Amino acid sequence: MKIKPLSDRIIVKPAEAEEKTASGIIIPDTAKEKPMKGEIIAVGTGKVSDDGKVIKMELKVGDQVLYGKYSGTEITYEGQEYLIMRESDVYAVI
Repeated sequence: MKIKPLSDRIIVKPAEAEEKTASGIIIPDTAKEKPMKGEIIAVGTGKVSDDGKVIKMELKVGDQVLYGKYSGTEITYEGQEYLIMRESDVYAVI
């Protein structure tokens, strides 16, 4: 990826929205919910602390993560949808 996030930000490729329920009911496009998991595509260098030291990122490229429903900023790059968010917006690594 040509985009390099700054500081403690990451770029996440959201997982695809569910097409049907566990019981087999097909979900129409208007009722699909935003996915709350995805794969990390790029990570920044880390957060700079008050004393000037860089705090390394715990997350790495390829991690599957869970994040908040309204976390991050949606962007489109080369026809693909991504989210840019801070490392602290991630709840867990799957």
